[in-house]
Amino acid sequence: MYKKIIVLMAFFAIVTPAFGYDESVLAKENSIQTRIDAVGTNLLNYNKIPKRIVFTYDKSEKKKLVSTDKSLTKRQVIVYDGLYQSVQTDDELAAMLAREIATVMKSYSGLWGGMLDSLQVALGSKKFEMVSDKRAVDYMVSAGYNPLALIVYINKTCPQKRFDKISRHNLTSRRLAHIYEYITYKYPQYLENNEYINNPYYQNFLLTSVDNRRKLEEKIKNKSSKEVDYE
Repeated sequence: MYKKIIVLMAFFAIVTPAFGYDESVLAKENSIQTRIDAVGTNLLNYNKIPKRIVFTYDKSEKKKLVSTDKSLTKRQVIVYDGLYQSVQTDDELAAMLAREIATVMKSYSGLWGGMLDSLQVALGSKKFEMVSDKRAVDYMVSAGYNPLALIVYINKTCPQKRFDKISRHNLTSRRLAHIYEYITYKYPQYLENNEYINNPYYQNFLLTSVDNRRKLEEKIKNKSSKEVDYE
C-alpha cells in the first residue's frame, strides 16, 4: 500500500510541472493569437474591407518550402513565429498584417473568383510587391498605425540580395526607398513629426539609404514626375 502511495506521489510530482508548463505555453499562444486578431481586425474594420479574412498564429519558424500560400488559396493570413519574434510594437504587427491583407484582397479580384490574379501574384510577384507595400501603408494610416513601422519591419526582416534581375522579388533597399517616397508625398506628417527618429532600426534605414534618399531629394527639388531608379 505504502509503495503504491509513493509511486503515485512520484507520478504527480513529475506530471504536475509538465501540465503547468503546457498551460503557460498555451496561455502565451492564446495571448499572441488575441493580439494578432485585434490588430488584424482593426485593419479590416477601419479600411472597410468587405471580404472575409482570418488570421492564424503558427508556431513554426517559417513557411515550409512545399506549402501553398494560404493567403491566396484560403484567404488566411498565417503569422509564423520566426517573423512574429521580430515584431516589437502593434505598429510593426500592423505592418506585417497589412501587407498580407493586400495579398489576400488580390485573390478576391479578377476572373474566376480571383484565381487568375492569385496565379499572377504567385508566379510574378515582383510588380505586385511594390503595389502591396503601398497598399499596406494606406491600410495602416486608415487604421491609425504609423506607416514608418513598415520601413522598420522590412528593414529588420528582409535580407538584401546582390541583385534582383532574375528574382521574383525586388531588392529590399529598392522597396524601402519606394515606401519612403510614397510616405513623403502622401503622408508627410509622419516624417514631419517622426516618432521613429530615435528608433535604432529606423536609424539603420537612414544610414543605409543615403544615396536613394538623395535621389528623392533631387526629384522633389526638380519637381520631376519621373520614376526614380533606386538601387
